[in-house]
Order: sequence, then structure tokens, then C-alpha cells
Amino acid sequence: MSQQSTANERRAQPRSSPERWQTALTAIAPNKILIRGYPLDEMMGRLGFAEAVYLLLMGELPTPAIGRMLNAVLVSSIDHGVTPPSTLAARNVATSGAPLKDCVAAGILAFGPHHGGDIESCMRFLDSGLTLVRGGKTLMQAAEAIVQECVTQREVPPGFGHRFHTRDPRAARLFQMALELELEGEHVRLIRVAERALDAHKDRFERPLPVNVDGAIAAISADLGFAYELGNAIFLISRLPGLIAHAHEERTRQSPMRQIDPKDHDYDGAGQRRLPEGRNSPR
Repeated sequence: MSQQSTANERRAQPRSSPERWQTALTAIAPNKILIRGYPLDEMMGRLGFAEAVYLLLMGELPTPAIGRMLNAVLVSSIDHGVTPPSTLAARNVATSGAPLKDCVAAGILAFGPHHGGDIESCMRFLDSGLTLVRGGKTLMQAAEAIVQECVTQREVPPGFGHRFHTRDPRAARLFQMALELELEGEHVRLIRVAERALDAHKDRFERPLPVNVDGAIAAISADLGFAYELGNAIFLISRLPGLIAHAHEERTRQSPMRQIDPKDHDYDGAGQRRLPEGRNSPR
């Protein structure tokens, strides 16, 4: 058989189509958009943003209590001021005149194990303790064991301590809401006990080590069923508006190509004020 005949025979054979891949997130058809099976236009105005995020990530609608809890979690980390590395990265790129998307991308790329990465680490830390509980230890014994391991290695457990706050008001509020909404689960209970266990070792550290907002988010996210990686994703979603605001302010209020010293800033925004009546009470 000639080479030409062989080539013609190969062309005549039907090509096998590649295996089709699957997604369970969004279905698009003419005049129809379904998010996890729900029409997007029906979600608009009926679901809050946090509820829609939960639906997209978890696959089902949240209960009203979970929706409120996740909304509080997203608000809790919406901005951390001008000093965090992510904010400085966004502002430094903004001062060059780069597009807003580049500024925000730089801020997101600044997240790492020491800034925004503690949530996943803390979720794993708590699960190691709960493994001990399922093996027969009490909650206090498990907390003391996982805390002692960190102390022995001269490490601060993930989700504890803050460079500025001696008592993180965001963590306290999240725990309060978890209790009020009856969403306090085994992860929240363990981290509260671990906080007491860690306090017994306060002489080993040079600063107070209360549960910080990352620790609270980690415990609550785990109790809500989020996977480790999604704990960090929730932080990313929460911080995005703050990065946008800082990049936009840098571009509109400051001179280009300036050297940014985070310690050399003054706040000139609104003074402390109260939420309007009805917006600061449980619904």
C-alpha cells in the first residue's frame, strides 16, 4: 500500500471526540442563566450577596441564620487600614498610574501565610484537635495538646494574636453572633477552649494572644462546612472592596510616583458615628 493510500485511509476514519468535561456551577442558555439551578434574575433582589456566595460555593441555599453569619464574616475583613502588605501593594502599583485592575491584582498577590493565610492553617489546626476529641480526649485535653505542640516549637498557633489589638473586636462580635444564631459548633467551642489553654503559656510570649479575626473566621467557616481552601477564599472575597477603595483613593487623592510610608499617614475621614436605627439590631 502506498503512503498516499495510507494517508487517505487515516483521513477517512472518524475522529473520536474528546471527552466532555463537567461543571455543576452555572448553566447558560438563550435568555436563561442558572446558578446552581436557580435563575439568576430571580436571585437578584431576593438573595443578599453573602447568600449568593454561599450558594455558589456550597451548592445549596443557606438558611437565614447562615446567610446573616456569612454576611458578618464578609464585613469583618472588608478593610484593614493602610499598613497591611496587600494594601501597600495595591497603593504602590496605583501610584505608578497603572489601571485599577492591576492595582487590585497586586494587592491580592500580596496575600500569603502571614497575611490572609491563617484561616486555612487555623482550620487544619482545629481539625487536628477534633481528631483527638474523636479519639476519646476531652475538649480541654485536645486544646491543651495542640497548643502545647505549638508552644514546644515556639510558634504562635494560627488564628491567635494581633500586631495591634490586645482584644480583637471583630472576633468577639463573630463569636457573639454564632451563639445568638445557634451556629456555634465544635470548631468554635474548641478555639475558645484553646484560647484559655494558650493563656496558661502567656509567660512564654511577649504579647497577649487572643483569638483574632482570622481564627474566628476559621472556626465559623469550618462549622458552616467550608473546605480549608474556601476559608482563605472567603477572606479574599471580603478584602476585595477594601483593596479597590485604597487603589482608587491613591489614584484620585495622591500625587503620582510617591514613596509611601505607612507610618506617615493621618486619617481625615468621618468621625465615629452610629448606624441608623434598625440597621444595628438583629432581624
